[in-house]
Amino acid sequence: MTLSRRGVLKGTAAGAAGVVGWRSTTGVEAATGTPAGRDPVTLTWWGNHAWELRCGKYVVLTDPWLTRFKTGTYSAEGADPGTRVVSEPALVDRYVSTADVVLVHHGHYDHIPDVPYVARKTGATVLGNESHLNLLRAMRAPADQLSQVSGGEYLPFDGFTVEVFRSVHSCSGKRHQFAFPGTRPGAVPPRPRTIADLVEGGTLAYVITIGGLRILSLSTAGFDANELRDLQVDVVLAAPGGEPGVTDRLLQTIKPVKTVIATHWDDFDQPLDKPAVDWGGLAKLRTSAEAAGATFLTVDHLQSIIL
Repeated sequence: MTLSRRGVLKGTAAGAAGVVGWRSTTGVEAATGTPAGRDPVTLTWWGNHAWELRCGKYVVLTDPWLTRFKTGTYSAEGADPGTRVVSEPALVDRYVSTADVVLVHHGHYDHIPDVPYVARKTGATVLGNESHLNLLRAMRAPADQLSQVSGGEYLPFDGFTVEVFRSVHSCSGKRHQFAFPGTRPGAVPPRPRTIADLVEGGTLAYVITIGGLRILSLSTAGFDANELRDLQVDVVLAAPGGEPGVTDRLLQTIKPVKTVIATHWDDFDQPLDKPAVDWGGLAKLRTSAEAAGATFLTVDHLQSIIL
């Protein structure tokens, strides 16, 4: 079997995505029946865009931010740029046990503050662009575990592969803006102290091929149509928000996809061990996914989907 840059599988066809159930942290499984010929993949949501993708002994983490310090992001006043950046290892330890790779999608405060500790704890390889990695170095991430990518990379790991795509952060409002833009190329900056110090730094998207599934991971509603045109995947982790119609355009840009899983839809000022609170974008995301003929799935905090 060969795999093209755009993900078209040739030869012995890869298993299509079949949603077979969800499992809560209590271990109660709602359904079984993973398609024959491949191993099940369990996707566990830790809120925001923090996911654990597990297939057998192999584990990939996306933007594992679990400390969830309060910022006011979804309040009427918006995020306080002076909010201090913190990471609580004891809290992270409740959920993170092992990882092979950590995928950093962009540099904002709700994505990377816990990555240095997760890297030290697990020994995982951390993928990110130059700005992301400089911010992580400033936060004392282990330098020998950081791998710089920029888009276009095809990276084979033991048990899975990762493809890297250039992407864009979602914008909104009259002037089409997002919070804390900027980059940190070249020298490592001073240690970030407030959320304003954690600039976006450029945005990446990833395709993880694991357990016979191809999963497109998007940390915001934004995407680069030139990068993703005719991309073939089984599952999309899609975020609400952004410009009007952005998810419709995404699902028209890639090849028809069977399953869309909502990500980054919760008010992350709310506790992780409580039910997720929709900040208001979930209904539009569902409408776009279902209009495209995809199965639309959500899970609550700390719950899992088995595919």
